Amino acid sequence: MSRTPAPSSPTAAAPLVLRRARRAADRALCDIHLAEGRVTAVTPAAEPAAHPRADDAIDCAGRVVLPGFVEPHLHLDKAHLDAVRPNPDGTLAGAISVTAALKAGFTAEDVRARASRVLEDAVLNGTTLVRAHPDVDPVVGLLGVEVLAELRERYAAVVDLQVVAFPQEGVLRTPGTEALLRAALGKGADVVGGCTYQEETVADCRAQIRLVLDLAEEYGVPADLHADFGDDTEDPRYALAGYVAEETARRGLGGRVTLGHMTSPAALPRAERLRLAEALAAAGVAVVSLPATDLHLGGRGDEERPVRRGVARVRELWEAGVVTACSSNNIRNAFTPYGSADPLDTALLLAQTGHLSGADDLARVLRMVTDDAARVVGRADEYGVQAGARADLLVLDTTVPEDIVLDRPERAYVLKGGRVVARSTRTRTRTLLVP
Repeated sequence: MSRTPAPSSPTAAAPLVLRRARRAADRALCDIHLAEGRVTAVTPAAEPAAHPRADDAIDCAGRVVLPGFVEPHLHLDKAHLDAVRPNPDGTLAGAISVTAALKAGFTAEDVRARASRVLEDAVLNGTTLVRAHPDVDPVVGLLGVEVLAELRERYAAVVDLQVVAFPQEGVLRTPGTEALLRAALGKGADVVGGCTYQEETVADCRAQIRLVLDLAEEYGVPADLHADFGDDTEDPRYALAGYVAEETARRGLGGRVTLGHMTSPAALPRAERLRLAEALAAAGVAVVSLPATDLHLGGRGDEERPVRRGVARVRELWEAGVVTACSSNNIRNAFTPYGSADPLDTALLLAQTGHLSGADDLARVLRMVTDDAARVVGRADEYGVQAGARADLLVLDTTVPEDIVLDRPERAYVLKGGRVVARSTRTRTRTLLVP
């Protein structure tokens, strides 16, 4: 596998043709024409003999071409901290506590190095857009936002980076955080974040939701909130997704509000779950499932009962019409001590734990890291493998679209703006010894 260094700034891409490519929904092969950072045309595949060897073409030889993966929920500033100090008890509270202590020692150099490592891994894994959630609070200040804004420019040629100003420690319970959120948005944060359960009372949690949506309206940015991240809804602070839907609908913010986690509704009776899903769909609130973190942290107190594995009920969200994606969330830290920023690993884990199987389900799961994730981050209009879309594409080392989630094939070529920015190759020799 080879790493492609990130250029310091984007450069114009020469015209390129992906010959004999296979789009996921098509049986017939096609030629995908790229120029000036866009897909300019998709035409029936010409015969190989018609194309001499050239530097302006890649022969896909029937391999599948997808639009680049989208990671709509990554904590780059907190990645790779598990080797420094692991979670003491494996709980959400433990993860928040140990990370809060580590944040006091963050430096720009440290955050830059860890975040860059994950970004480069993400690109090698076929990701061309990341929405990152750096913490904003009185301990770390705007350090994470400032470093990621710098990396947004540095890596612009290989990956798009959206920066979320995220109040992990709460807002009302942590005086000064509202001012920091405003400062972050003034410095160019793309999205305002929230952590709806991180307040002392339900009234304050609701006040935080209103404040975050106020800021979204005031600054003209989307809102992306961590919400309902519990084993059940016994603590009402973890049962506020319905309130978010109400406020989103009241303000007309449909299509601009996203909720991450959403594990506690899995414990509700089916009728209540369906009503909540319908309310989210009607309000235009998207959901991002984060199965690696949710499975690792969930059910830690279940010692006298079967361990609950709170994962968002994805099929019910689909059926209600909720825009639903999935993402890696954390990489090797107190919240999630695993991961390599590979969307297909996350997709397979979600399928395995979400009772999702068969060709139709797996195709829909693949959409959760492609088309539906692009909708979550507001890029659907420019996304895809068709004329006019951004030439942010991925050539997978497989000719079988139905098996992508199962096989997680090599990312043979990753293209950003029509330029190859990463290549991966793997050679295996299969020797079958039959007695």
